[in-house]
Amino acid sequence: MCAREAVAAETDPESLFNLLTRAPRLPPVERWQPTVRGASRMRIATDGRWFYQGSEIRRPEMVRLFSTILRREGEGHLLVTPVEALAIDVDDAPFVAVDFEARGRDQGQQIAFATNVGDVVIAGPAHALALEDRGHGPRPYLHVRARLDAVVSRGAYYRLVALAVPVGAEVGVWSDGAFFPLGPRTGE
Repeated sequence: MCAREAVAAETDPESLFNLLTRAPRLPPVERWQPTVRGASRMRIATDGRWFYQGSEIRRPEMVRLFSTILRREGEGHLLVTPVEALAIDVDDAPFVAVDFEARGRDQGQQIAFATNVGDVVIAGPAHALALEDRGHGPRPYLHVRARLDAVVSRGAYYRLVALAVPVGAEVGVWSDGAFFPLGPRTGE
């Protein structure tokens, strides 16, 4: 990003960095201890689409609402209210990091990611980025919140690789003072 683009991003109200300041408060789902348990008959597909009884939930507002009451418990995921916890099937990660914006350079760089459900986070110590194989081949995952991750979309990943720099035996990206390897360094 050139200097002019960086200034434009800082003054653009739709910049991901500016959206961070307007992040909605999420319900305290980690503190809730519901006594009623059941199954939601809902599923989140690998590509981030949400389904109820096999039919896709096409209203983004509904998906966003459900995403705010999602939590991970053990190896499973639950939709949680203060009274009820309903199991939800998640094929891979519950969210998809669909876009990002970078500012700064080298170790001073910050990368803000946006998910398909409206979360915006800066990759860093609290929001780690890692290349992992969770049964779908090696894919990049970003920690979003409370044990919930987003898989980085293919398009965003290819753009991210363009920012990669070599550090030791690896290539990766810097964000918020942390280095995140994206793969081994190959011959020069």
